[in-house]
Amino acid sequence: MDPAKERLLKRFQAYLEEADVPPVETDSEAPDLFTLLTELMALKNEVKLESRQVKGALEQFREVFDALRQANERLSAELSRHQQEQRGETAVAERGLLIELIELRDRLQSGLSHAVGYQPGWFARRGRADSFVAGMAEGLAMNLRRLDETLARWDVRPITAVGRPFDPRIMSTVEVTRDPTRPAGEVTAEARTGFQRNGELLRTAEVIVNKIQD
Repeated sequence: MDPAKERLLKRFQAYLEEADVPPVETDSEAPDLFTLLTELMALKNEVKLESRQVKGALEQFREVFDALRQANERLSAELSRHQQEQRGETAVAERGLLIELIELRDRLQSGLSHAVGYQPGWFARRGRADSFVAGMAEGLAMNLRRLDETLARWDVRPITAVGRPFDPRIMSTVEVTRDPTRPAGEVTAEARTGFQRNGELLRTAEVIVNKIQD
């Protein structure tokens, strides 16, 4: 043998003898087939048990989720019904208030018409009653304009009736005229103004309608 190789082998052998290498523990006996099958069956049963537990937990979660979904649906329906009731109550209250404002407008319009048409006599002119009535008419006209602006902000509009065909949906006849120069069924005058709000009838217009034949 080559002296160099021999020296290298001796050094490696000495290293192995001096090194503290822990012994490798090995299982002296391998499990037999019966033990292996028993352990496999136990593992299979454990997996089945855990699967049943997981399935039961999923079913419980599904029941909880269904209950939550149904509760949420009932809550949404109740909230929607409550909101509809509130909107309905609000609409009724608004309608009543607007009709009261319309009736107040009637009184202001009537007072203004009387003030404008006032013809003072000699004694009233000497007492400056005409100046007083003129000032009152100016105040009534100003208040009437403000009230009309308020109604307009609430989208309340007067019904245009004069010169149009009679419409029984938004008008009611209080008197008839017989003018052969005008079409039958045409509104010739208005006894009381009607009002609408966004297409909803608040008050019918009381009108005078032309009628040619009985």
